[in-house]
Amino acid sequence: MINDKAIVDKNSKLDSSVEVGPFSIIGKEVKIGKNVKILSHVNITGDTSISDECEIYSFASIGSAPQDLKFKGEKTKLIIGKKNKIREYVTINPGTEHGGGITTIGDNCLFMISSHIAHDCKIGNNVIIANNVAIAGHVEIDDNVIIGGNSAVQQFTRIGKFAMIGGMTGVEKDVIPYGLVTGNRSHLEGINIIGLKRAGYSSDEINGLNQAVKLIFSNVLLKNGITEAKKFSNLKTVSEVISFLERSEKRAICRPLK
Repeated sequence: MINDKAIVDKNSKLDSSVEVGPFSIIGKEVKIGKNVKILSHVNITGDTSISDECEIYSFASIGSAPQDLKFKGEKTKLIIGKKNKIREYVTINPGTEHGGGITTIGDNCLFMISSHIAHDCKIGNNVIIANNVAIAGHVEIDDNVIIGGNSAVQQFTRIGKFAMIGGMTGVEKDVIPYGLVTGNRSHLEGINIIGLKRAGYSSDEINGLNQAVKLIFSNVLLKNGITEAKKFSNLKTVSEVISFLERSEKRAICRPLK
């Protein structure tokens, strides 16, 4: 049902099951799937696709132009998956031409009040972004990551699956999968043991991963630590951490405090 006080462009493509609240604005290139609920005063614009069963709360701004001075109005996209909950005042920007042209959001994510997802980000599935978190451009966040309130993530940073970022953390380096990170300038506290247990990982897997991570970061040279940790590479979690570390990327790796 579309409220008679909503403004929905005639060229937009909304499934007949979509609900649009009063004073919300839907632009001409917007595509919205089944059973999406859009509350009042929401703005959705640009070449934005939103899949089934999402909920978007008041004063969210979805698909507006990137906050990038190099952006000159080129054709770019924002793709949002299924069952995402986007709370009040959330902002999500599309991609930029120099960054690949697309911002993607997976399925079943929660974006809490006033969180921001900038241009060219890639957000996985089951990600929780708490209140007032700022995610800069080109950031990659893998599945099942949790980022605590008032944190900020620097551009081009990668955060591996099942990582936990504590509240008020400044993330300026890549975070390994399953890592637990805190600090004004982030440092690795260890592995996300609680998250691993909740996800059903065995004690043997968790203990092996913990030992491997300690080996990796006990060496001054990361490559030497990785070599030592490969004796645990029969464990899937360890193999994933090693693969993450061996990828050549723009950011340094977040390490423990010495």
